[in-house]
Amino acid sequence: MATSTINDRATTVVRERSFSESYLGEWLTTTDHKKIGIMYMVTAFFFFLVGGLEALLIRTQLAVPNGKVISPETYNQIFTMHGTTMIFLFVMPMMAGFGNYVVPLMMGARDMAFPRMNAFGFWILLFGGIFLQSSYLFNAAPNGGWFMYAPLSLTKDACGIHAYNCTPGMNADFWILGTTLLGVSSISGSLNFVVTILKMRAPGMSINRIPLFSWMILVMSFLLLFALPSLTTASVFLLLDRHLGTHFYQYAYGGDPLLWQHLFWSFGHPEVYILILPAFGITSEILPVFSRKPIFGYTFIAWSGVAIGFLSFTVWAHHMFAVGLPPVAQAFFASSTALIALPTAVKIFNWLGTIYKGKLSLKAPMIFSLGFIGMFLIGGLNGAALAVVPFDYQITDTYFVVSHIHYVLFGGSAMAIFAGIYYWFPKMTGKLMSEKLAQVHFWLLLIGMNLAFFPMHLLGLLGMPRRVYTYPGNLGWNELNLMATIGAFMVGLGVMVFVFNFFKSLKDGKESGSDPWDAFTLEWDTTSPPKKYNFLTIPVVRSRRPFYDKKNPEIADWKSAIH
Repeated sequence: MATSTINDRATTVVRERSFSESYLGEWLTTTDHKKIGIMYMVTAFFFFLVGGLEALLIRTQLAVPNGKVISPETYNQIFTMHGTTMIFLFVMPMMAGFGNYVVPLMMGARDMAFPRMNAFGFWILLFGGIFLQSSYLFNAAPNGGWFMYAPLSLTKDACGIHAYNCTPGMNADFWILGTTLLGVSSISGSLNFVVTILKMRAPGMSINRIPLFSWMILVMSFLLLFALPSLTTASVFLLLDRHLGTHFYQYAYGGDPLLWQHLFWSFGHPEVYILILPAFGITSEILPVFSRKPIFGYTFIAWSGVAIGFLSFTVWAHHMFAVGLPPVAQAFFASSTALIALPTAVKIFNWLGTIYKGKLSLKAPMIFSLGFIGMFLIGGLNGAALAVVPFDYQITDTYFVVSHIHYVLFGGSAMAIFAGIYYWFPKMTGKLMSEKLAQVHFWLLLIGMNLAFFPMHLLGLLGMPRRVYTYPGNLGWNELNLMATIGAFMVGLGVMVFVFNFFKSLKDGKESGSDPWDAFTLEWDTTSPPKKYNFLTIPVVRSRRPFYDKKNPEIADWKSAIH
């Protein structure tokens, strides 16, 4: 009997090993940071395509006055899911994917600090994303905006006398539970990044030698750890109000209808920097390599990122200027919003200083990084305009704000994401992507984006409110809306060119070698793709450009002699 039990156990172990060693099992059971990073990025890009289809449906509905492509309720669901998908299921996990793959390599480490927690974070993300998107199957997709303002998102029973303004059904519940799951994923990933970057650096890599992408991932992780509890608290209160009879957001019962906005935007504005700081890091890695110069003002770029992190917690109420805040509060939040522009401007001047008199190589990563700087600058400038309270009164809840957020998060984050994909694709696959197709992709994206989003500035100034299902034809908005729709489809075409380039390069791409860009940082001091253990021996770091030093020992020795 004992022998039979031992044999059964041995058979089970063999089966488990054979599954984990199969191609599918290797991916499903992996704790390798590189595979997990790729799974994050593939998942995020899939949801990017879903969010893009939602955007095209929105723009098709608004292309002409009195559109009837989709119903008002479907429109509300689609525009809510578009924002939620792009923020929580595209940009955040895509940046986490880059971080998972690249940060341990940059640190000279063999893996993330907590490999199993790393895998847990990914699977929770995937489950949360599927859960959110499955709401379409029940005709119960979230329909209250990606911000889910309470008390409008309460049930009719919870709303009492104001039931006509509320949200029956499961729609808001899907959003609350889905974003909470995604928050668990983000917290686990953030803890992992913090420990990996602070405790697993290669010998000689002091805090002042950490690559700037890793710096920005570190700041992003701290922001998530301190900002997400506010969103979780707001969501739990909303769930209790909807189903257990509490009244956190109901004025008639002693609650505060502005409490949701304070809690949500205490998360929501740090979230903007959670989405853009890694994009700053990607750009700060690419520009020096393709300018053949060290980054200009490393210390200023690193610590301005830290300053942005601190200041991001002091600006949330600029989203609330129109709710009737006291003048003192308006003055404070207007001032802090203007102040946070300073460390952001520092980065832009440092990037321009890096490019100045450099030997520029306009490969795909470089042109997307330059596009990022230009588009983010537009988004930043019109964001600074929103800090002016009288002006904000006039254009709040108009398409001007829609334009602003898209220039920041699409012109900013998405442009940098494409730059990062083109830059690190050779490291992940050992192949180069087509430069000709990359140029087509870039110009379609750049022209389409400006055609889609710049007219929204004008629509906002002409008074077109956001979140509207349709509009009459006699308000002067027709041509601008049609231009925006044409631009959106140009962006979609550009993304399809990228997808074609990606799969074509995977199959037939030119071999890249281990260091196609003549880069500076440690991730390039490995094979492409890297071995499971990353480095045969842990590298020793003597400067901010350790791989450059290794390739140019005479320069490194000269610097050492000076110091």
